[in-house]
Amino acid sequence: MSSTQLDHVAVDAYLSAHLPGYQGPLEATKFAVGQSNPTFLLQTPEKAYVLRRKPPGVLLKSAHAVDREFRVQAALANSSVPVPRMYFLCQDDSVIGSDFYVMEHLDGRIFLDPTMKGESKETRTAVLTEMNRVLAALHMVDIEAVGLSDYGPPGNYFERQIARWIKQYRASETSDIPEMNALIEALEHAVPEDDGQRTLVHGDYRIDNLMFEKQGTRCIGVLDWELSTIGHPYADLAAVIMQWRMPPGTEGRGLAGIDRDDLGLPSDEAFIEQYCQRRGLSGIDNFGFYLAFNFFRMAGILQGVYKRAQDGNASDPKRALVLGSYVPMFAQHGLAALKA
Repeated sequence: MSSTQLDHVAVDAYLSAHLPGYQGPLEATKFAVGQSNPTFLLQTPEKAYVLRRKPPGVLLKSAHAVDREFRVQAALANSSVPVPRMYFLCQDDSVIGSDFYVMEHLDGRIFLDPTMKGESKETRTAVLTEMNRVLAALHMVDIEAVGLSDYGPPGNYFERQIARWIKQYRASETSDIPEMNALIEALEHAVPEDDGQRTLVHGDYRIDNLMFEKQGTRCIGVLDWELSTIGHPYADLAAVIMQWRMPPGTEGRGLAGIDRDDLGLPSDEAFIEQYCQRRGLSGIDNFGFYLAFNFFRMAGILQGVYKRAQDGNASDPKRALVLGSYVPMFAQHGLAALKA
């Protein structure tokens, strides 16, 4: 069975046995967004749920860890970080062929593009202010209190992550890309000393991974926790800025060349300053490194997406091939950020 399909009969039977109050029959529809862990809307006559699963086929070690996604969101249930309610995690491959979990279906809206086309200037300002608030709240979660102190190993987060993503990139490499080789070498020599900050990090924090209330600007859910771990908070902050450096439109989903003031959107500097104020920081040195790191990691992710498309395991094969072609561009941006 491909990643675009789901054995809804098996899922219906499992939910009937394991989810109190569940009543079928069940219809399952795959969400169009997402390239990593296929996600499905489960609709019954009375209620909707969301199922997220590992993709089928041979996978890179430690990738697509839906069990970690389930754990972190369950741990944040009563925190200041909004997440959907987790119902259960199934690690019995005999049910649908891979691990999966079922969670609450949130009835809200997602802005796929940070320009938020069609919204008022005031709404755009409020949404990005809320995005900033939630990011700071995430990095101020007491990891001991929520039971996540062992969610990531100790030591220099960036050294660990760079080593991991080099390994992931090499495992999915399909051709020699000189820009990636240069970026890898440069990053390994540019890692700053560990400043002692150790927080929960999302790993892919951007506006299209947040859900907002339908008629307002309050965030009701942070989604897609696959890359979350215990690490350094500046990686998440720089991930936001990285996206904004991309060209606008359906592919880049960035703000490059946009008159932000006219749209009510903050500058990179204003967003960073607002974040620092929320966390009581005086500022951030060497931000170019954190930005370069994010460009590198995203290039590695896109290379993995491209490799899965070639292997026939991509969630959206056509789009995966397009995304994979952007790897050299992300590497070039990473090199430029290091030199800035």
